[in-house]
This record gives sequence, structure tokens and C-alpha cells, in this order.
Amino acid sequence: MERESYDQAIAALSKLLSEQSNLQGVAAAKIKQITAELETVGSKGFNPYTRIQTGFNLFKTQKYEKNPDLFGQLAKGQSPKFMVFACSDSRVCPSVILNFEPGEAFMVRNIANMVPPNDKIRYTGVGAAIEYAVFHLKVEHIVVIGHSCCGGIKGLMSIPDDGTTTSDFIEDWVKICSPARSKVKQECKDLKFEEQCKNCEKEAVNVSLGNLLTYPFVRDRVAKKSLTLKGAYYDFVKGSFELWDLDFKFTPTAAA
Repeated sequence: MERESYDQAIAALSKLLSEQSNLQGVAAAKIKQITAELETVGSKGFNPYTRIQTGFNLFKTQKYEKNPDLFGQLAKGQSPKFMVFACSDSRVCPSVILNFEPGEAFMVRNIANMVPPNDKIRYTGVGAAIEYAVFHLKVEHIVVIGHSCCGGIKGLMSIPDDGTTTSDFIEDWVKICSPARSKVKQECKDLKFEEQCKNCEKEAVNVSLGNLLTYPFVRDRVAKKSLTLKGAYYDFVKGSFELWDLDFKFTPTAAA
């Protein structure tokens, strides 16, 4: 049956090309792309360069060339509505799970999707991204997305109570959300470790939302209602997505 379907597909393609010779150039490009994909699948070793080139070719033909107006506008500049903090986890891609188009979201991805507090010495990279998004791009919404089975959160929950670490960078970074760990350890101490981690995956998002308010320019715009902060949680095991607000009660800073 599979061989018959293959032969029918080849026959249909041959018939189409004989009737519409103007499609031969398009068909040649497609055949070249498919050939490259098959070579990658059929080879004993994975060729990363072929995979990257094939992926770009598909993007170019299916997205770039079909949306000249969109990419023409993006060539002039960007004006995203969203800033998104997401985990570097390969299973968690905001553009895929939220179907963002190019230009819709300014993104920061790191271990466990954490937002550090305002610190002009330790976390300048994240601070620069927030400052650029808020001041220059004037995003209207900042979303922090946690997710299921997060290795960073598991690492945070696994740090011994005496604070000793075994890595150069990871544990120091995830300690940003130590308040979430402490809360879960206290309130969920009767739960299994896996359930504690799941609770911490969500609680750490709330800590990051609070940390965003330590940046004066974020706090001011939230108070003036020109910027919203939202927490989110993507469960790729269940295929679900949650979105929530935190009730921050404060008033704008008085003008000097």
C-alpha cells in the first residue's frame, strides 16, 4: 500500500509538471529541499548543518516569502506588544506554544524562566533587556511562563538546607527564587518531592513577577496601568496552559 501511494504521488507530480511547465522551477526547489531532508533522515549520522539549512529553507518558503508585508514592516523596526520570560528548556518555545508571529514578542530565555531583582552589578544582562523592552519598545505586557518538569526548579528544590552547591553557575542562578522554595518547603512539606517541585514551578513565577516590580520604571508603568504583568504555566505533559494576574496594590510615584 505504501509503495502504491508513493508511485501515485510520483505519477501525479509528473502529470502536473507536464501540464504546467511554469511550475518546474518551484518543483525543482521543493525536490531539492525534500532530498536534503531525506538525506538527513536516512543517514547514519545526524548532520546539524543540513538540519539548520533545511529548517531555514522551510521557514523562507512557508513564512518569509508568503508574508512580504509583514517582513517589510519588520525591516523598518519592531513594536512588540509582549515581553516574555521563558525557560531555555528545548521543550518550551513560546513562539510555538503561543503561535507568536515574528515581531509580536520580545523574549528572554534562561534557566527556569527567572527574573532577578534589580541589581546593577550581578544581573545587568536581564536588566538591560527589561529596560530596553519597557523604555524603547514600550511593551504593554510582560509575561513570565513557568512549565512542567523544569530541571532548574528541581535543582532549586534539591539545594541542601545548608546552601552548599555543586555547580559553578546553576545553583547560584536558581537561588533567585529561593523565597518560592522556602514557601513550598513550609506549606507543602507533606507532599512528595515531585509535587513540591510542581508547586514551586508556579510559585517561582510569582517571585519573578514580584522581582519585576523592583525595577522602578516597571513599577511606575504598572501603577499607571500602561504595563501589565502576568504569570503563566505551560504543562507539556497534559497539554494545558494557565494565565493569571497578581494583585499589586500601590500608587504611582509622585512626580518630583
